Amino acid sequence: MKKIHYQTALITGASSGIGKAFAYELAKKGVNLVLTARSENLLVEITTDLHKKYGIKVHYIIADLSKSNTPELIFNELKQKDIFIDLLINNAGIGKWTNFLDQTMVSYNEMIALNINSLVALTHLLLPKMLANKHGGIINIASTGALQPCPYIAVYCATKAFVISFSEAIHGEYFDKGITVTSICPGNTQTNFAKTANANTKGMSYDTPEKVAKESLKALLKRKNNKIIGFGNFMQSFIPRLLPRKTVINIVKGMMNKKVNP
Repeated sequence: MKKIHYQTALITGASSGIGKAFAYELAKKGVNLVLTARSENLLVEITTDLHKKYGIKVHYIIADLSKSNTPELIFNELKQKDIFIDLLINNAGIGKWTNFLDQTMVSYNEMIALNINSLVALTHLLLPKMLANKHGGIINIASTGALQPCPYIAVYCATKAFVISFSEAIHGEYFDKGITVTSICPGNTQTNFAKTANANTKGMSYDTPEKVAKESLKALLKRKNNKIIGFGNFMQSFIPRLLPRKTVINIVKGMMNKKVNP
């Protein structure tokens, strides 16, 4: 991996899984951190461990990014502490494997707020200072599920399709001004996501959060706009490009129906 040239990173959803893996990977490289999540106990534990092991500056902010005012609250706290973020990692997200009508609109609104609205808001708040310094990086965690329509994961995959489109558009706008925006598409990953999403991943292969974090940072440092994690996932990404969309929908429907409605 190339030398990390970022000073301070803000990581959302940093208390476990991919977010936690990003925190440890960056700490090893001497990058100072601001960690956000809803679980104070886990954030305190991670913050203490990172500071002790790597001697970096670590702050944490208890934050529920499904609430509309949370990005502004985080931004204001950063201003009060005079912390400049030059690397934003929008990792927090939730999903559900479900028949569409089996979830309430309260659940879907929370998903959209967290997966889309908070990501856009934090980008909008932190990007101006990056531009002023002509230097900044943004990693947005999407999903391989964003690469095709996904019956039975409809809203989650649609939010992640937004993440890819938004990330690549912003990358195009600001790449020549010193900003790199990289969307990341992990496949099945060994985190708490499956439990929260009620996802039946039996028999499916998976990557580790550490692999996702390392590959994501490599892609960012190479100034890539997008990275699909895992060779198998990369090869599968070609299928939607080669087949009619109706065929792709039916293939995914057949696969996911067995997982959601066994």
